[in-house]
Amino acid sequence: MRIAAAALCSALALWVPGALAQPAGPTDPQIAAIVVTANQVDIDAGKLATTKAHDKEVKAFAQQMITDHTGVNKQATELVTKLKVTPEENDTSRSIKQGGDDNLAKLKTLKGVDFDRAYIDREVTYHQTVIDALDKTLVPNAKNEELKALLIKVRPAFVAHLEHAKSIQAKMSK
Repeated sequence: MRIAAAALCSALALWVPGALAQPAGPTDPQIAAIVVTANQVDIDAGKLATTKAHDKEVKAFAQQMITDHTGVNKQATELVTKLKVTPEENDTSRSIKQGGDDNLAKLKTLKGVDFDRAYIDREVTYHQTVIDALDKTLVPNAKNEELKALLIKVRPAFVAHLEHAKSIQAKMSK
């Protein structure tokens, strides 16, 4: 469950508010693309953090994000293959990808504690955004019951990631 939540979290972490506000909402193939893209974005940020983070807890969190989101992408890929659904790139998935690229570019310029704070602050924002998108957009618009069930199943993992990131953030502000 933790892995599936991480995947969805990644998919929406860099989501731009309003990007999902399409008249009919995203379709299942679009939701699949959003999930895969979001996971990859968080995997990429986690990989950078495992090499640049100063704090051991931040490095461990980053490794957990890599592990969890990689697992979610595997689950998502297996589900879309089973359902014979081809993920459909869309404005939201493109926005997530661009946001991920921009975040990486910013993080690459930082070092030490500044890097750690920026990475963790982004993870807090990202996970809250994913939870909101799950509740308000992705679950309500998913038509396939298995896809909807996966989205619901992973939500608690996103909440756990958010709480973990918040606890690291609180320690860093002391």
